[in-house]
Amino acid sequence: MTEMVYGALPVQAGEPILPKWWRTLDKWTMSCVLMLFVIGLLLGLAASVPLAERNGFDNFHYVERQAIFGITALVAMVITSMMSPTLVRRLAVVGFICAFVALALLPVFGTDFGKGATRWYSLGFASLQPSEFLKPGFIVVAAWMIAASQQINGPPGTLMSFGLCLTVVLMLVMQPDFGQACLVLFGWGVMYFVAGAPMLLLVIMAAVVVMGGVVAYSSSEHFARRIDGFLNPEIDPTTQMGYATNAIREGGLFGVGVGEGEVKWSLPDAHTDFIIAVAAEEYGLVLVVILILLYTAVVARTLFRLMRERDTFIRLAGTGLVCTFGVQAMINMGVAVRLLPAKGMTLPFVSYGGSSLIAGGIAVGMLLAFSRSRPQGEIADFLRGHGRGHGPQTGPARGHGRG
Repeated sequence: MTEMVYGALPVQAGEPILPKWWRTLDKWTMSCVLMLFVIGLLLGLAASVPLAERNGFDNFHYVERQAIFGITALVAMVITSMMSPTLVRRLAVVGFICAFVALALLPVFGTDFGKGATRWYSLGFASLQPSEFLKPGFIVVAAWMIAASQQINGPPGTLMSFGLCLTVVLMLVMQPDFGQACLVLFGWGVMYFVAGAPMLLLVIMAAVVVMGGVVAYSSSEHFARRIDGFLNPEIDPTTQMGYATNAIREGGLFGVGVGEGEVKWSLPDAHTDFIIAVAAEEYGLVLVVILILLYTAVVARTLFRLMRERDTFIRLAGTGLVCTFGVQAMINMGVAVRLLPAKGMTLPFVSYGGSSLIAGGIAVGMLLAFSRSRPQGEIADFLRGHGRGHGPQTGPARGHGRG
């Protein structure tokens, strides 16, 4: 607790890997993620029981599976967070290539599980959604390309990353999976903005996205139906949005009580896309605010740490990862309260789903690896030293505020 308040201790030469990892780790971010996972298990105890009964399983079948997936995700997060930025980048390149190939083969070998979109591989004992693993890999690869383009005589990495982004977005739209496509495009846009993109170009990109939405609305019945339902002032009480809205209204400030909620018996996606409706109904606004604060803490703390980072690649990759993490949570909760059209997107570390949990664990592990304190000095120290005519600091990181 002392280190969490006052910051990490300086890294000593020859220090064993585990003590070094623990001293340089952002413990507040990891603590928030662990709390999100525990809350997810708690909500799963309520939300997944009706689904288990409908499918003929034991009452806590899906909770047990979520615990297994979650432990796997946490192990992946810890292992990834121990890696160096270079090793994380190599892992991301390999992971992105594998996920990209898997995404390309979905029309041939994938399945839609009756949901109208071919997004998964059926493995018998579980399903695999390649797009979940594609996101963190793409963000790190794109950050590497953009950072390389800023070097003297560097390659046209920004243009290459944009072409790669458009390719991935088009593949996702063809499924169709507009939610994941928006996240990928948003992640690239954030990194491009941080790298110093001209505002005019960003405005043009926003206009192109709006035009793409208009085209999708006119050509995709699935997309148009969701937009029409969102714009309709009257909510059909027999739809998922209607059930979720009523559940949030019934929950009030402190909820109707643990296990007393009714929405989980009506919503087919209560354990995934609309898990926040179960939280609001049974635990009230209090738990929803706690969830919002946890996500906000992860995003804000990581961004503050990355502001001190001198390595362009690390700064871009970390920003892209954490902003995508935060926006995914915002979209999921925004859909449940009808601030956004339905997207079919999980709440990170809270919703049920093996692919979402494990891919999220890897993504947060990358984030923790990028935000660890390293013996490089901070960017403010470099600028002050440069102004006095001295070179960059090469001694151990002082660690204040980086615990």
